[in-house]
Amino acid sequence: MTSDLAGVKALIFDVFGTVVDWRTSLINDLTAWGVKRGIKADWTALVDGWRAVYTASMDEVRKHPERGFVILDVLHRQSLDKLVAQLGITGLSDADLHHLTLGWHRLHPWPDSIPGLTRLKAKHIIAPLSNGNVALLTNMAKFAGLPWDLIMSAELFGHYKPDPETYLGAAKLLCLEPGEVMMVAAHNYDLKNAQKRGLKTAFVARPTEYGPLQKVDFEATGNWDIVAKDFGGIADRLRC
Repeated sequence: MTSDLAGVKALIFDVFGTVVDWRTSLINDLTAWGVKRGIKADWTALVDGWRAVYTASMDEVRKHPERGFVILDVLHRQSLDKLVAQLGITGLSDADLHHLTLGWHRLHPWPDSIPGLTRLKAKHIIAPLSNGNVALLTNMAKFAGLPWDLIMSAELFGHYKPDPETYLGAAKLLCLEPGEVMMVAAHNYDLKNAQKRGLKTAFVARPTEYGPLQKVDFEATGNWDIVAKDFGGIADRLRC
């Protein structure tokens, strides 16, 4: 391990796509629920449409700071209400829509996530740094068995990634210098913004995150400190 990595004391993780397979998880969850309830719909189209408006929904929060910070659960529900109407899905009660929204709390990890996190946790603080709200990330950790030391969410900072307040806020909460914290993500833009703020960076490709719709992040496009095929590879580099 090189000397610049020897100073890493904490690893913080993007979650959607990096730690958990949100697309497959949601499609399976909603499809099984639809069969059970006898509700037919193109659940794959719903899931892909839901994620497609993810960034735009957070941009609306940035554009209107006077309205205050709006957590991701609320943004997900607002987007879902619109998509259900657009896709002509009928017969859903408010309770049904709430259950579907909480599908984001019931996401399954990639196969290497828990073994890799467990190895990294042995020597480092590990935590999410996600745009998901605290309740979402906590419930997901319980559901998926993610061994976080603590939960860090955009909600704590009143800003969504890639705003600088998120990366710097995470380091501050841990009482660490930015260079003692490593951001782990499957998204080059996330690492680019973390690197700008002085954090160390680790890239793991998740080439099936968006299924056939994947267009970017097949490989590292920046000068990241670690590029690995999975979390185990990061643990190897950090000698965990």
